[in-house]
Amino acid sequence: MATYTACYTKIEAGYMGQLLEWPEGITEGGTLEECRAMLLDAAQEMTKAYLETGQVPPQAQVLFEPLPVAMEKVSHVG
Repeated sequence: MATYTACYTKIEAGYMGQLLEWPEGITEGGTLEECRAMLLDAAQEMTKAYLETGQVPPQAQVLFEPLPVAMEKVSHVG
């Protein structure tokens, strides 16, 4: 069993899903649930293909941390 990190982005057609550890794993779905199911299916198929060819699927190596960014007003000159 492997665990990957899914990132979902709201798009005009619904949602786009991507695996952070496996960037080529991208899907779209009309709903979040549909996108999630499609992403899981894609991950399972990609894992199967890797193992069948003797490759090791990517391992989770993602680090998340808050990154504070100052929100300063920009003054317009001119």
